Amino acid sequence: MRSSSTCICKYISSLQTKTRFIILMHPKEYKKEKKGTGYMTNLQLENSEIIVGVDFTNNERINELLIQENSTSFLLYPGKDSFNLSTRKSAEIQTVIGNNANIFILDGTWPCARKMLKLSTNLQALKRVSFDNKIISKFIIKQQPDPLCLSTIESVYTVLNLLNKADLEQCDTKDFLIPFEKMIAYQLEYTLDPTNKNYCATENSTEISKNLYKKSTERRVIFE
Repeated sequence: MRSSSTCICKYISSLQTKTRFIILMHPKEYKKEKKGTGYMTNLQLENSEIIVGVDFTNNERINELLIQENSTSFLLYPGKDSFNLSTRKSAEIQTVIGNNANIFILDGTWPCARKMLKLSTNLQALKRVSFDNKIISKFIIKQQPDPLCLSTIESVYTVLNLLNKADLEQCDTKDFLIPFEKMIAYQLEYTLDPTNKNYCATENSTEISKNLYKKSTERRVIFE
């Protein structure tokens, strides 16, 4: 879905995981962000899929996943009652998450994600998992209100590393973010090229603190 000059297909190297990642994409995200990191995450993971919607209560595919035998389902969403993968011991993570888990991810702005969760009673019933983020997002071409906000692909990358540490996954994630990094590099190169009509002489190509950005309730917070 990109022009040939900015195509990132050659950098895609999909991983096979035991865990299945289900990216629940808001229709606004689907229409406006067809090159977003939700799509990129799906390309990077063989065991993943995208489902578009707002109210998933009666979604046949989701409810089919929720009743699968020998698997458990979780919603990746922060909160005080969530199961924090960063602070739990490996044995506990293995017991709670188990093999062949389904992890659902809400892909959209915070207002959209909250609406999706509020309307979807089947998602409300899921146990939530989260993590302590200690890195600054590399998504410097997007304005976000907090330094520790992550895109969807960065969030999944973090979860995979935590599952690897707990011996629930054995996947090599060292190249997982390369397509994401190349996308950012292409965008910066385009913006900083004086021959382009969108040239911005003051564009900052370094990773700046996201708390310096202007505030907006419509900006993406954790999942992009």
